[in-house]
Amino acid sequence: MRVGTEREAPRLARVPRLLLPGPYRTAGAVLLAGCVAVAVVVRLLFLGGPLYPYRGQAGWLSSAVDPWLQAVLRPFPALLRWLPDLGTLKPVALMTLALILACAAARRWPGAVLAAVAVPAASGLTEYVLKPFVGRPAGQPGFPSGHATIMFALAAICAVLLLDPPSRRVPGAIRLILALLALLVAAAVAAAMVAIGAHFFTDAVAGAAVGTGVVLACALTLDLAASRVRRGPAAPPASAG
Repeated sequence: MRVGTEREAPRLARVPRLLLPGPYRTAGAVLLAGCVAVAVVVRLLFLGGPLYPYRGQAGWLSSAVDPWLQAVLRPFPALLRWLPDLGTLKPVALMTLALILACAAARRWPGAVLAAVAVPAASGLTEYVLKPFVGRPAGQPGFPSGHATIMFALAAICAVLLLDPPSRRVPGAIRLILALLALLVAAAVAAAMVAIGAHFFTDAVAGAAVGTGVVLACALTLDLAASRVRRGPAAPPASAG
C-alpha cells in the first residue's frame, strides 16, 4: 500500500491547480447562468425580440442612461480619448500576453491557457456571432459592445486568477482590491464608449455579460478537465490469486 501511495505522489503533485476550487465552482456556474440571462434579457427587452430586426432605436434604458454618462464624462476629453484605446487590438494583445507570461512564470498553466483561449473566444463570439445575429444597420452601434466584451473578459480573468492563487503571500484584501480595480477599468472603458456615442448602454451591459460569461465557461471547462486528470484512470480489479 505504501509503495502504491509513493508512486502516486509525484503524479498528484503535477496535477494542475483548479481555477475555481470548492465553493467557487458553484458560484462560478451561478454567475455564468446570470451572464447568459442578462445577455438574453437585454436582447429580448431592448432590441425587439429574437425574430425581429433591430429598429434603430436606443431603447428606454439607454435613452435614460446614455445622456447621463455623456454629461459625466464629456468634461474629461483626455479620458474619452485614452479609455477607448485600451480596448483596441494592440493594448488587448499586450495585456493578454502579460497575463499569459505571469501565469507561465508562476507555473500556473491553467491560468495561462485561460488567458490565451478566453479573450479571443469572447471577441470572436461577439464580432462573428452576436453582432451579425442582431444585424444593426450600417452606422449604428454594434450589439454587444466589443470593447466591453474584451475588457470585462480581461477583468474576469484577473479576478479568477486572484481568487485562489497557489501562493498566499498577497493578502486577501489586496487581491480583492486588485480584482475590483480591473473591473473598474473595464467599466470605465465601457462607459467611455457610451459617452462618445460608439455604443448604447445596453450594448455595454451585454458586452460585460458576454465577456465575463465566456471566461467563466472556459474556467469551468478547464477545471473539469483537470478534475478528470486528478481522478486518473480507474484502478484494475484485483486478481483472484
